[in-house]
Amino acid sequence: MTRKKYIYVIASLLGLAIILYFFFGKNDKSEQVIATVKKGNFPIEVTTTGELVAKSSEKIYGPAGLRQIQIWQVKIQDIIPDGTVVDSGQYVATLDRTEISNKIKDEQTNLEKLESQMTKTRLDTSLDLRSARDELINLKFGLEEKKLTLEQSKYEPPATIRQVEMDLEKSQRTLEQAEKNYKLRYQKSVATMQEVAASYNQAQRKLEQMTDVLKQFNVLAPKAGMVIYKRNWDGNKMGIGATMNAWENVVAELPDLSEMMSKTYINEIDISKVKVGQAVQVGIDAFPEKKFTGKVIEVANIGEQLQSSNAKVYEVRIVVNEFDSILRPAMTTKNKILTNIVDSVLFIPIEAIFNNDSVAFVYKKDGGSVTRQQVIVGQSNDNEIIVKAGLNEKDEVLLVPPEKADNLSLELLPKEVVAKYKVKPVAAKPQKPPSRDPGKMQPPPPLKK
Repeated sequence: MTRKKYIYVIASLLGLAIILYFFFGKNDKSEQVIATVKKGNFPIEVTTTGELVAKSSEKIYGPAGLRQIQIWQVKIQDIIPDGTVVDSGQYVATLDRTEISNKIKDEQTNLEKLESQMTKTRLDTSLDLRSARDELINLKFGLEEKKLTLEQSKYEPPATIRQVEMDLEKSQRTLEQAEKNYKLRYQKSVATMQEVAASYNQAQRKLEQMTDVLKQFNVLAPKAGMVIYKRNWDGNKMGIGATMNAWENVVAELPDLSEMMSKTYINEIDISKVKVGQAVQVGIDAFPEKKFTGKVIEVANIGEQLQSSNAKVYEVRIVVNEFDSILRPAMTTKNKILTNIVDSVLFIPIEAIFNNDSVAFVYKKDGGSVTRQQVIVGQSNDNEIIVKAGLNEKDEVLLVPPEKADNLSLELLPKEVVAKYKVKPVAAKPQKPPSRDPGKMQPPPPLKK
């Protein structure tokens, strides 16, 4: 019986030891998140978000000839939903007819006035020419009378005969002048009628032009495709109530979905790294599992300021190499632009770098102990950073400060190493590391060479 109790005591002690080991001894190791120093090619990337757009698209235009009839802006009264697939000739939008309808009414009134004026002018010229013709007829009769008088006066005295001859010549000269005046009056009447008719025809053509433009206020699709709203200068989509101007009378677009590209904006700090032809990894937020390759095809030379930011940004366009039916305009993209590859360097996770009074250091694991080791860092990407000095390949560093990190001394680099990389030397004294939240750690800024 005593032996059994002894066995029970021994078994209980062993179980307690195992429990203490797992809950206390192993807990310290679990808190030490360790990373190994790697060596190899280090990619330098610029990560930015963008928006999918079609590389090419066919524009759906509004009425042609708005400027000719002096209409400078037209509101979109109705338009089909953004992203609707349509066939060729199918309804797309309706434009507001208020202004052009008023212009048509005014032109119709003007045309009626010109028509009345043309009728009046025709009557006036007809009366004037009829009067001139009557006068010519009377002058011809008068000339005949003078001729008869001259024939009957051949037995009269010479003075009387001479007087009759003079009257005949005068009548003949008057008739000739009247005939010339009639020709001039006729030409003037023709010119007057042509002028009035030209004004009438011009007004009629203008009215016909307005009527033809009015027929185009129902906008139809030029071909089959997906209708995408056009964006204004401020980036807002032109839906119902938006204003279309006469200089760029585009109502919507039909993008070519077979070739897409991502339009993004790079801040002025990183734009010097981005060049045409650089490779890009494109991700789609709506489909995280999908990855595409791309290439930078255009970098803006002039910066601009977006409404939601005070910083200057530059527009960059990235063509997507692959085709996928899931790609749609306006999808949000995550673009990783490979700007450079640094050959054969040491690098560690950014979370392993800590800062204290402008000195970068790591918690280096050396066997069973941990030391604070000064390091000199270089360029970084989203996840990792280059270590120029202070560590060797396969060294182990902690991503989280260990317990009692305040008691660890800072191991400084030799002065010649610090001078080589032009880093400001510091005094070799213990320094309290800053408190860090592992979930909100930010990479330190790279030191300038």
